[in-house]
Amino acid sequence: MALVGRISKLETFGLVDGPGVRFVAFVQGCMMRCRYCHNPETWPLQGGTEWEPAALLQRALRYRNYWKNNGGITVSGGEPLLQVEFMAEFFRLAKQEGVHTALDTSGRPFTEEEPFYSHFCRLMEHTDLVLLDLKQLDPAAHHALTGQPNDSILAMARWLSDHGIPMWIRRVLVPGLTDDPDELARLRDFIASLNGVQRVEILPYHTLALGKWQQLGIPYTLPDIPPPTPEQIERAERILGIRA
Repeated sequence: MALVGRISKLETFGLVDGPGVRFVAFVQGCMMRCRYCHNPETWPLQGGTEWEPAALLQRALRYRNYWKNNGGITVSGGEPLLQVEFMAEFFRLAKQEGVHTALDTSGRPFTEEEPFYSHFCRLMEHTDLVLLDLKQLDPAAHHALTGQPNDSILAMARWLSDHGIPMWIRRVLVPGLTDDPDELARLRDFIASLNGVQRVEILPYHTLALGKWQQLGIPYTLPDIPPPTPEQIERAERILGIRA
């Protein structure tokens, strides 16, 4: 039986999911139910389009001329680690072609139990960069925001640190939910304890996906929360040490 991945959509000229210009594949399936999710159509494990790793790579390579010296391929979601065996093979083939590979993940499926762990280790052998979303450090607040615990996410961050995997840490800034100064200071300290963090990014909350929620019939629980102001973004960036 052929190894296939379920892909929700493809983006051929991504500019915000890793360095340079990138081919971005959004996988189908996610355990998280983030209240601000901008891709709720990727939640169900079923759906999307089936791709074999080699075929998806060949599609990506059509756009290689756009990547120049620092672009490449990013897999986002959904949650790519729910299809970890497919991901390991896809990135292995990409590295054979000399392509820069980036994994955009929440880290929720991470475990050192088998069979996941062997596939994950093989994936990391062929991953140049991990974009890791740290949505909340407090376990209760994280569960309220996403419907899932964060113990495996923090464990994955430490694993990446211990194994020298380059990381970009990302935080979606939602006024009143993920912008508490004390929690941001704890996040700063946690990030400072990690090796391999090359960049910390604030991603401002937006409501551009509201139409998707309505079309899917999913109640949207943040209808009255506005995007963060430039001042709120600057404050968060100063606390996290992104700007002086």
